[in-house]
Amino acid sequence: MSSRALISSVIALTATGYASATVPAVFYTVNASAWSTYATNAGASISTENFTSLVSGFYGSGVTGSVSGITWAANANGGVTATAGLLSTTGSATLNFAFAPGVNGIAGNIYGTDSSFAAVPATILVTLSDGTAYYGNSNGPSDFIGFYSNGATISSLSIVVSGEAVNHASVDNLYFASVPAPGAVALIGLAGVVARRRERRA
Repeated sequence: MSSRALISSVIALTATGYASATVPAVFYTVNASAWSTYATNAGASISTENFTSLVSGFYGSGVTGSVSGITWAANANGGVTATAGLLSTTGSATLNFAFAPGVNGIAGNIYGTDSSFAAVPATILVTLSDGTAYYGNSNGPSDFIGFYSNGATISSLSIVVSGEAVNHASVDNLYFASVPAPGAVALIGLAGVVARRRERRA
């Protein structure tokens, strides 16, 4: 990424609520397009987990899934519940996610729900594996919080929600941003060379 592109991204993000988080190498924004632009300009590819492949129901020991080579695991004290593309705690516990391998960026539509899993105003605390934390308000699935690490990859996050009518921490979507390892990039380039040579021989 050129320094000019990086500066342009930072200027655009600053104007949309982009700010430095707890750890200097990690940044966050509450603007979805700003996060996507920053991640893309950093060379990352973005994939989405919308939880629609999960069978609706209760998962007492947690649940796992995979998207674009990233395996995620979610758990909470008391279990988690999947319903209509939404993943929630069963009670008012902390919702924990772990990722393997770690990701450069993580984002999501994170909010609080009541006893019927309907969105309600909530205060959310999202904490990453390195201690970076975001504390703010959320009203429903349209609200967004995204992080991007220019240092160590992000291997986990935890979510705590609170509020007068809040019963569950809920996630509607998770977005992963990953920059291919140098070896993977080299292999992709090599595959392209081999494919072109085969086309010439044909």
